[in-house]
Amino acid sequence: MDNPILLTMRHIEKRFPGVLALNNVDFTLRKGEIHALMGENGAGKSTLIKILTGVYQMDGGEVQIEGKPVVIHSPQDAQNSGISTVYQEITLCPNLTVAENMFIGREDSAWIQRKEYEKKADEILGRLEIPTRGARILGRCSLAIQQMVAIARAVDMNCKVLILDEPTSSLDDKEVNMLFKLMRDLKAQGVGIIFVTHFLEQVYEVSDRITVLRNGELVGEYPASDLPQVELVAKMIGKNLDEFSALKGSGKDVSKNGEVFYEAEELSSSQALPFDFKIHKGEVNGFTGLLGSGRSESVRAIFGADKVNGGTVKVKGEPVKITRPIDAMKHGIGYLAEDRKRDGIIAELSVRENIILALQVMNGFFKPISRSESEAFADEYIKVLQIKTASRETPVGSLSGGNQQKVILARWLLTHPDYLILDEPTRGIDVGTKLEIQKLVLKLAEEGVSVTFISSEVEEMLRTCSRLIVMRDRHIVGELTGEDLNQAQVMKTIAGGEA
Repeated sequence: MDNPILLTMRHIEKRFPGVLALNNVDFTLRKGEIHALMGENGAGKSTLIKILTGVYQMDGGEVQIEGKPVVIHSPQDAQNSGISTVYQEITLCPNLTVAENMFIGREDSAWIQRKEYEKKADEILGRLEIPTRGARILGRCSLAIQQMVAIARAVDMNCKVLILDEPTSSLDDKEVNMLFKLMRDLKAQGVGIIFVTHFLEQVYEVSDRITVLRNGELVGEYPASDLPQVELVAKMIGKNLDEFSALKGSGKDVSKNGEVFYEAEELSSSQALPFDFKIHKGEVNGFTGLLGSGRSESVRAIFGADKVNGGTVKVKGEPVKITRPIDAMKHGIGYLAEDRKRDGIIAELSVRENIILALQVMNGFFKPISRSESEAFADEYIKVLQIKTASRETPVGSLSGGNQQKVILARWLLTHPDYLILDEPTRGIDVGTKLEIQKLVLKLAEEGVSVTFISSEVEEMLRTCSRLIVMRDRHIVGELTGEDLNQAQVMKTIAGGEA
């Protein structure tokens, strides 16, 4: 028998200038269930959540909590209705204690009541089996614990509906399991959880039902057990997965007799231990390993993003010195960083300004790119990469994550690089855009561009790379090509050292 209905959203509509973001969307959440809200970037998930949390006002439709209509004009209205949200980026104060974060804004006299709040926090943390103490400084806790503290705060505020927006994107497997245990415990207590994620495997690990949106419209609502993963992806992107299958193993192996473009020996930086590395012209290779294995630190050393401490580097067989990003750029190397918000986009600048940024740096600021040139460049790459934006002058921070990623790709493609490093280019973006980026990587390799591709999803690496460098504890522990390029061998190498 189904649990009682907790939240009902009916015929929800939301318009922005020139865009119908949500069109007649329904959503239902029951008590004691985990309900995955799925769709590509731009499908309407964030807009629906922002309506539910009072950030946006809907243009049509109604919302009910436990059968009673509610009006939500602000986040405070949502909180008063029992709706709480925990976002991907922690919004708590890392310099305060766990207890202070849990009760901030609700304390009567913080300094007088401090011990009392810490005791109460310990009781809540203990009940939810969150392994920390109220007196601990939040910033000293792992990201997973910080996420759980945010959830504990929401639960203590009598939340009935808990929205988790990409809560696992920065967590390792152990931390994800801790978070999932907490979600299941809250589900058992009758809390309804809306789970938004791009990790399809995680959807099936914890979700009871799945609602799919596409282009601002409802595709359908399904029991998770009745919707195979392949069908879920097909419903999200509106087509079948033949294109994904066609990508499998299509990267050419040029590592045996191809021309070496970049080669480093004993390269080290402030973050990377000494390592040897080379990549051939037109090759797609990748660094793989668990979170914290040294993948990102290695490519940052190649690009000069961290202080280079030692090693020798050759580009096209000639010794070169690369200690700063501008050195790498002048030798034809581009780098899409792992954290696009911190190291990639400049949110306040327009799409056009973000696209021309790297080329302008290479030209020097005494040789500014003209307005007409920059507009032509932006229009070209908006079209080529199918960037969804109202105009070239739209602030890039207002675009979806997938379209922000495309803007950064456009920035580097505009410099016509010989070697492109892509660190987690598909993290946090939808399946359709992932496919587009993977196809672009293979197309660039066909044109002779060397590409280093890093992804937390091993299957994605296997689809695009012809050679994988396996890392553990900041050391290279193996290199896989040919028949060894399979998930089992990758895991075996990570666990046991040399393949």
